[in-house]
Amino acid sequence: MDKIEKFKAMEKILREIEDLKNSETAVIKKIGQVETENMNVNVAGLDTSLNQIYDGAYKNLENIEALHLSFTEQVSEFKEKNNITDDMLLEIREQS
Repeated sequence: MDKIEKFKAMEKILREIEDLKNSETAVIKKIGQVETENMNVNVAGLDTSLNQIYDGAYKNLENIEALHLSFTEQVSEFKEKNNITDDMLLEIREQS
């Protein structure tokens, strides 16, 4: 795999990590919606379960954000180390 192909694959992975981040954020929002609905019906035990699920989802989001930051730095370093310019990428994308 040449450096451009590797860089393109790294960019794809970065986009997929961003998708993970968005998905986990959506899970957290949905938990909040369920918690709000439960305030109306007050089902016993649901609050505890939702809090546990929320804690896990929030920890996942923190891990995903840390991964995103770390991998973004790796991609940038790879791009700089291999002298990959934005013009090169634009030209390649136009050819695709």
